[in-house]
Amino acid sequence: MDRRARKKAQTRSLIRETAQALFAERGFEAVTIADIAGAADVAVQTVFNHFPTKEDLFFDGHTPWVDGAADSVRSRAPGTTPLEALHAYLIERVAVHARQLATRDGRVFDATLEASPALRARERELQHEATARLADALFETWTVEGGAPPVPTDVRTAASVTAAVWLAAVRTLIVQHRRLLAGPAGALPADPEEGVALACSVADQVFSGLGSTLPPPTSGRLRRIG
Repeated sequence: MDRRARKKAQTRSLIRETAQALFAERGFEAVTIADIAGAADVAVQTVFNHFPTKEDLFFDGHTPWVDGAADSVRSRAPGTTPLEALHAYLIERVAVHARQLATRDGRVFDATLEASPALRARERELQHEATARLADALFETWTVEGGAPPVPTDVRTAASVTAAVWLAAVRTLIVQHRRLLAGPAGALPADPEEGVALACSVADQVFSGLGSTLPPPTSGRLRRIG
């Protein structure tokens, strides 16, 4: 990386860290781009050069899950089916989120998100992007690569429905764990790792059930839809 690229990366990092600290301190809605620029000692236009929206600033560095599910299918180990890879990845995502909520920074991040209609709307958009990318990955696997049984006849529909249902399920599990943590004392185990284990156990049961809902394998060639 040359000097100019390093400087650009350092400026972006400074802006992100400054903005996220302000969001945590004041709340998302109370912070303006001008506030961020002033605290980071850069021009307002410099902030926009790196981050088109304030929502992008909030989520930057916090959304590996948008590509994660699709990547888990495409990069799965030999002999692993797409749904086995997806199952393992989503269990890990539940565990990561549960551990984050056991920290002050994680709780502040989620509380800031929940308090902002704009951030909740952006999170829904990110969820939609993640679902579309996972659907594409499943479609490619079940057609181009051949995949593994069960492989449905209507591949496009099956890929879209599978992606939507599995990612909606993990989202529900994460939100439920968040609410339990914010609820009365005793709703979750006092030991954070016990809470993580509980969340993962519930998730495992849910995903195991989802994995058995696709139609049986077809005989003959797959029919491409879309």
